[in-house]
Amino acid sequence: MDLRYGEKYEAFRSELREFLRGWPLVGPEGLLPLREQEALFRQRGIERGYVYRHIPAEYGGAGREPDVIIDQIVSEEYAASGAPGALLTQGAGMLAPTLLELGSEAQKRRFVPRALTGEDVWCQGYSEPGAGSDLASLSSRAELDGGEWVIHGHKIWTSGADKADYMFGLFRTEPAAPKHAGISYLLLDMKAPGVTIRPLREMTGGALFNEVFLDGVRTPADWIVGARGQGWQVSRSTLKHERNMIGNPNAMRRLFDELVAMLRGQRREGVPALEHPVVRQRLAEIEGYLLAHEYTGRRMLTSTARGDLEDTALPTLLMKLSGTNLRRRISEAAYDWIGAEALLEPSEAEQQPLAAGTPGSWTARMMGAIAVAIAGGASNIQRNVIGERGLGLPRDLHAR
Repeated sequence: MDLRYGEKYEAFRSELREFLRGWPLVGPEGLLPLREQEALFRQRGIERGYVYRHIPAEYGGAGREPDVIIDQIVSEEYAASGAPGALLTQGAGMLAPTLLELGSEAQKRRFVPRALTGEDVWCQGYSEPGAGSDLASLSSRAELDGGEWVIHGHKIWTSGADKADYMFGLFRTEPAAPKHAGISYLLLDMKAPGVTIRPLREMTGGALFNEVFLDGVRTPADWIVGARGQGWQVSRSTLKHERNMIGNPNAMRRLFDELVAMLRGQRREGVPALEHPVVRQRLAEIEGYLLAHEYTGRRMLTSTARGDLEDTALPTLLMKLSGTNLRRRISEAAYDWIGAEALLEPSEAEQQPLAAGTPGSWTARMMGAIAVAIAGGASNIQRNVIGERGLGLPRDLHAR
């Protein structure tokens, strides 16, 4: 097995690394505000043809020819640098590809470019208090009133709703239809009258999640993605992209490398931690799972490069479950080795996604790993999807 990309691609990698040394962005008075930094850096990446490569220029992308090897290198290097990448936001990584696949021409031109740069921040309105893993039982409703949808309902576990400009969500528009039918996929302005956002305090001490109350919120009639009553089918496209984000092998490698870096300066029973047999055994076990995850990603890359998309179907279903299991293993190992300090409540800074290097940050990650196992479809749901759609097993008796 030759895992090298070749001279041409390694030259591209060197060029990309030089570009990424420009992150974070500094202005005349120091670091720019984070949201401004991210938007500018993404725009520069688009202009250089590094990110959103296959998205046509008229929709804000780079408009370059497809090359899955370059895409892989971009993903690896952006993850290693910590720069804002192409697929790590709900707008760029979930909504934009959904609109490009199923949205109207007007929706693509209006929403995709600003979602790619992060100038517009999006949140996902799926889960409800009575509809989590059984999402199709949602009760939030939308009724057409002239040229507008009027929305009433209650969404929960809405990541980043307090910072979002817009929401893409599922709402019941045909109440008499069967459970999986009669649902529509709508876009709405989070600043519209009738939107109320309440943070949900998590066990980490932070409030990434929110609940959103929608009381007579109006959104244009043409802000529906796909056909009326076909939102369930549209949502599956979004979920596919969400699960790919969560199971990203580069993110798992970066987390593991941070764990090893943390242990490098510690000692166990009088010897360096990385030389202690128990520590080494546990790290070896975790890296075995990590390598399997990474090589599955490379197998998918090879199949995609050859045009054999059928060969990627089952591995694609596996990646989210494998990734969340890995995240838990890595975070729990750090939590165990930190010891009593892991009981300290994480500070606000330690709860941020890029925080690293302190006991509190690993505590927040360990608790956060539980939430990630639920996001995008809980692990038990993922196992059913793998069994039924990937392996062709019969459906659960209780679901028939």
